[in-house]
Amino acid sequence: MPKYPKGSSVASFSGDGPEETEEAKRATALFSVIGMTCSACAGSVEKAIKRLPGIHDAAVDVLGNRAQVVFYPAFVSEEQIQETIEDVGFEAALIVEEMNEKSTLICRIRIKGMTCTSCSGTVESALQGVHGVQKAIVALATEEAEIQYDPKIVSADKLMEVVEDTGFEAILLSTGEDRSKIDLRLDGVRTERSMRIIENSLQALPGIENISTDFLLKKISLSYKPDRTGPRTFIEVVESTGSGRFKASLYSDGVGKEPHKHREIKQYYQSFLWSLVFTIPVFLTSMVFMYVPGIKHGLDKKIVNMLSIGELLRWILATPVQFIIGRRFYIGSYKALRHGSANMDVLIALGTNAAYFYSVYSVLRAATSPSFKSTDFFETSSMLISFILLGKYLEVLAKGKTSEAIAKLMDLAPETATLLTYDSEGNVVNETEIDSRLIQKNDVIKIVPGGKVASDGVVIWGQSHVNESMITGEARPVAKRKGHTVIGGTVNENGVLHVQTTHIGSESALAQIVRLIESAQMAKAPIQKFADRISMYFVPMVISFAFITWLSWFLAGKLHSYPGSWVPSSMDTFQLSLQFGIAVVVIACPCALGLATPTAVMVATGVGASQGVLIKGGQALESTHKVNCIVFDKTGTLTTGKPVVVSTRLLKNMVLGDFYEYIAAAEVNSEHPLAKAIVQYAKRFGDEDNHVWPVVRDFVSVTGHGVKATVRNKEILVGNKTLMLDSGIHIPVEASELLREAEEMAQTGIIVSMNQEVIGIIAISDPLKPGAQDVISILNSMKVKSIMVTGDNWGTANAIAKEVGIDTVVAETRPEQKAEKVKELQMCGFTVAMVGDGINDSPALVSADVGMAIGAGTDIAIEAADIVLMKSNLEDVIIAIDLSRKTFSRIRLNYMWALGYNILGIPIAAGVLFPFTGFRLPPWIAGAAMAASSVSVVLCSLLLKNYKRPKTLNNMQIRGIMVE
Repeated sequence: MPKYPKGSSVASFSGDGPEETEEAKRATALFSVIGMTCSACAGSVEKAIKRLPGIHDAAVDVLGNRAQVVFYPAFVSEEQIQETIEDVGFEAALIVEEMNEKSTLICRIRIKGMTCTSCSGTVESALQGVHGVQKAIVALATEEAEIQYDPKIVSADKLMEVVEDTGFEAILLSTGEDRSKIDLRLDGVRTERSMRIIENSLQALPGIENISTDFLLKKISLSYKPDRTGPRTFIEVVESTGSGRFKASLYSDGVGKEPHKHREIKQYYQSFLWSLVFTIPVFLTSMVFMYVPGIKHGLDKKIVNMLSIGELLRWILATPVQFIIGRRFYIGSYKALRHGSANMDVLIALGTNAAYFYSVYSVLRAATSPSFKSTDFFETSSMLISFILLGKYLEVLAKGKTSEAIAKLMDLAPETATLLTYDSEGNVVNETEIDSRLIQKNDVIKIVPGGKVASDGVVIWGQSHVNESMITGEARPVAKRKGHTVIGGTVNENGVLHVQTTHIGSESALAQIVRLIESAQMAKAPIQKFADRISMYFVPMVISFAFITWLSWFLAGKLHSYPGSWVPSSMDTFQLSLQFGIAVVVIACPCALGLATPTAVMVATGVGASQGVLIKGGQALESTHKVNCIVFDKTGTLTTGKPVVVSTRLLKNMVLGDFYEYIAAAEVNSEHPLAKAIVQYAKRFGDEDNHVWPVVRDFVSVTGHGVKATVRNKEILVGNKTLMLDSGIHIPVEASELLREAEEMAQTGIIVSMNQEVIGIIAISDPLKPGAQDVISILNSMKVKSIMVTGDNWGTANAIAKEVGIDTVVAETRPEQKAEKVKELQMCGFTVAMVGDGINDSPALVSADVGMAIGAGTDIAIEAADIVLMKSNLEDVIIAIDLSRKTFSRIRLNYMWALGYNILGIPIAAGVLFPFTGFRLPPWIAGAAMAASSVSVVLCSLLLKNYKRPKTLNNMQIRGIMVE
C-alpha cells in the first residue's frame, strides 16, 4: 500500500531541482457518502481515497454516512475526491463547513499511573471521544499523550479533565500555543498591587500576547512574539519598576521529563524498601523459623483457642504491606474497573486479596475454634507485592534509559553565553555573560575556541572550524566564516566567531530535533496493534482461567479424582486449589506485551538520531525494514547538488561577458540550482560582491524547462531543448552536437537563444557524491533494487546512472510523474523508498512507503519525509534500512518472549506439571516471574543501544560534501 502526504512542502520544478517553492496549506473536506451498509463499504471508500496523490488522511464513518478527508490542494481537488467516492459505487456530496479555517494545535500531557496497554488504551479512547479532538496517541513507554485538537472547540484544560476522569494524574506539558512562552520568578513582591504594577508594565511592551500571574508562587507567565521582544527585556522592565526593589529570574518548577522520572524511580525504590521491612519478618516466621526448634516453639504458642503468636505476627506485619504500601494497586484497580476495563493492577489486587483475606478468614476461625488448625498465606500476599514493586522499580529504571538520547541532546545547549554590545560605529564595547535562555533574536554572541554555540545563527565575523557531529553525526569539523550558518549545541574547534542569532528556543534546530524524536517515540508502529488487541481481552481471560483452575482443582479434590497424597500436609484441597488460582492470576503479564514495541522504537529512534538519521516513529521503522526498492533523485541526492559551469560554447560572435550579462539578468529571478550556477559564474566577469544586472521585463519561468525574459529589448530564452522547440526556435546541428557531447560526459547542456536564434551552449556539471557507487553496490547485495528518477535529460541521466551502477532510469519527468512512477512500482509489489532533497521531490516522497529526505542539520523540519538524513551521506540510507531491520528483529524477539512466557507460564502456574512431577509454582515465585518478564523485555530493547553500523560501510570513506 502506498503512503500518503504527511507534510506541506510543495515545489514547482525546473529540470531536476526546485524552481519555485511554495508552502502548501493542508485542507479538510467533509463528504456525505450515501449507500454504505457495513464496515467493508467504509473500508473500500477509505482505500480508494487514500490511493489518490496528496491525501494526508481519510476517515470514513459508516454510521454517520460521512467521510472526512485531509488533503493538499496542490495535489488533489475536492472534485477529484468526490469523483473517486462515486467511482467506488456510492453517492457523494461535499458538505460545506468552515473546517479549513480551524486552527489545529498539538497538546502534550504527562499521565501518571498507567501500568499496561489496557490503561493507555482506556485513556486514548476517552480522549478520542472528545468533540474537537482530531487525533490522540497515548504512549505507555513514555507515559505521555499527544493530542491534536481544535482550540475553538475544546481547551487543553478540558483534555486534562478527561484524562483525570479516567483515573490517572495529568500534568500539562504544552498546549501547542506556548512556543514563545516564559515563566519568571519575582522577588520583592509583597502585595497584589505590586504584582499588578509589574503586569501593566510588561503588558505595555510590543509583542506581548498574553500575561498571567500567580501571586502565591510569585510567578508571572508571558506569551510573546520572539521577533519583537524577549526574556531579557522582561527582566529589565521588572527590575526598573518600583525603584529597583523588584528582581526577576527564570522560573523552574521541575515538571520536566527527567525530574519526573527521578521522582518515579525514587518512589518505587522507597516503596520496595518499606515492603521489605515488613515482608522479611513475615517470610522468616513462616518459612525459616519453623525449622528452628526454640523459635518455632515460641511462635506456635497459642493466644486464643488455636490462634498462635506466629499467625498473629504475620497478620500484623502483612497488613501495612497489603493496604498501605500496596494501595497503588487498589487505586489503579478501582480506576480501571470504574471505566469498564481491567489492567495489571486488577490481577495483582485480585491475587494478593485472595491470599490475604483467606488468611484472615483462617486466622479468625482459629481464634474462635478450639480445634481448627489455621494455615495462612500472609507470606504470599506480602512477598507478591514486594517482588512486584522490585520489578516495577527495575522496569522504570530501564525505561528511563530508553530515552537517554533526548536527555543527551538537551544537554548539548550551553548554560551561558557571551553577549556582545556594539556602539553606533559597529565596534564591540561590552561583553556580558548571560543565561543562554535569555538570548533573543538578532543578538550577537561570541563563541570562543572550545566553546559551545549557544544558539542557531549566522557568522558575522571570524572564521573557524565547528564540530557538528553531535547534531548531524558528521565527524569532520566544518569550516565556518562570514555568512555561514551555525547550529546551537555544536562545538567551536578553533578561532573566535561572532554569531548573530536567527532561531532561538523552540525554533532552534536542536529543539526541533528533540520534538521530532519525542513525536517519533509517541507514534505507534502498526505491529503494536497486535499487542493492543490481545490486551483488550487478556485480563478478563486470565481471571476466567484462574477461576476455572481453582474450581477444577477444588472439585477434583472433593470428588477424590486425585490421590490424597498430592495435597501437602499443611493444606487441604481448598487451599491447594486456591494456591493454583492465585498463581495463575499473578504470573500473567500484559505489561511485557505492551512494552515489546514502544521500548524498542524509543531506543531505535535515539540510536538513529546519534547516527544522523532522524526516524519519525514506529510506522517509518516498520515500513523501512520491508523496503526492497529505492528510488533516487539525481540532483542533490546522488550528486552534490552544487552544479558549476564547466564550459561555454558561443555560436555567434560576441563578448563572453556580455553573453553572461544577458543570461544572468534573466536567471537571477529563478531559484533553480542550474540558474544559480549560471549567475554565480557570470559574477566572475564583473564585481562579484555588488553586481547590478540589467533591468528585466516580461520574466516567465516555464516549470521543468527554463526561463524567458526581455533584457535590453532582446528576447532571451535559457533552458532545454523542449523550451526551444515549443517556442518555435530552430536548433542547429552544431548546437545538437554540443548537447550530445555534454550529455555523454554526464553534464547538463543549457541552450541560450536571443531573438529566436540559438547563440550558445552552456555545459553544467554536478559531480557525484563520493561513495555513491559503493552505496548502490551494497544495496544490491542487500537485495534492494535501485532506480533513478530525474527531471534531467536522458543523455545526462544515463551517463550518471552508468557511472553509479544503476540499471533502471526514468528521465525528463515532472514532479507528478515521479509520484506516478513510485505508485507504479508499488502496484508491482515493491515496498518503495524514495530518497530526495525533501523539497522538489515532495510528491514522490509522500507517495512512497518510506520517504527519506536528504537535508543539512538545520533542515530537519521536513514534514513530507518519514526519515530525515541529516548528513549529505548516502550511506545513511543503508544505516536506516539496517537499523530498522535489527529493530524489528528485536521487536519480534520481544513478542516471542512475552507471548511464550504467558503461554508456558500460565499452564505451569495452573498445575499442569503437578500430577507428573509434583512441581507446584508458589504464588510469590509466580509474582517474581511476572515482574521479571517486563524487565527482561525492556532490557532486550536496551541492547539496541549497542547497534553498530554495517561492517560493509567501514571500508567506505564517505564524508559530507561542502562546496566552498
